Amino acid sequence: MLEVQNIEKSFDRTPVLKDISFSLEKGQALAIIGSSGSGKTTLLRCLNFLERPDKGKIIVQGETLFDAQDASSIKEKDIRMKRLHFGMVFQAFHLFPQYTALQNVMLARQLLEKGKPGFKENKKKIYEEIETEAKELLDKMGLSDRMEHYPHQLSGGQQQRVAIARALALKPDILCFDEPTSALDPELTGEVLKVIRSLADQNMTMVIVTHEMAFARDVADQVIFMDSGVIVEQGDARQVIENPQEERTRQFLSRFSQTV
Repeated sequence: MLEVQNIEKSFDRTPVLKDISFSLEKGQALAIIGSSGSGKTTLLRCLNFLERPDKGKIIVQGETLFDAQDASSIKEKDIRMKRLHFGMVFQAFHLFPQYTALQNVMLARQLLEKGKPGFKENKKKIYEEIETEAKELLDKMGLSDRMEHYPHQLSGGQQQRVAIARALALKPDILCFDEPTSALDPELTGEVLKVIRSLADQNMTMVIVTHEMAFARDVADQVIFMDSGVIVEQGDARQVIENPQEERTRQFLSRFSQTV
């Protein structure tokens, strides 16, 4: 499903990602762990084209979506279409405050359909289908009674579940999470992790940047441990977290020994 080859990224000549390579099979969940500043979020932003790598390739389902050697020829319109392969869920929710939960989930799909042939002739039917699917997604998130609520009327956990539904509405190949629980208290964290766990059970292909080690061990198929912009260790989730081979990985995980 996903192949990342030799990705590198620098900011102001400071290397942030150094020769990052990994692959992910369809239906698998990959957890990326590491200290703040290790490059985890930058890697996720490169996958979603919010940042452009300086070197390397990103391949999804055999199609090369990005090749740094040809990056100068890629138009912004093309980048927006390539981005649709990835759904992104941020730690800060990023919901539109002026729209209800339902409208937040529907908006991107509505905008996407506007540019397609035959939209004007079938607008009503298309919008009805989008609304039906959005309601189904919110129902799966346990928010059927919150659809007409605005973000300020929702808890942090509810807002994050709306954000997950919004990402799923575009039917991405791969769903990406950037520390989805870091802004939540422990009780609300459980709500969101339960939803992500259910997506894993449904074989949704996912890349999850997380600081929840027990969750990574129990839900992910693979774990990557990053430090200073490089992949220090990667492999089976339980193997890496319970029996790390690299000393740097052991030092990092020792901080979480009571919670894993």
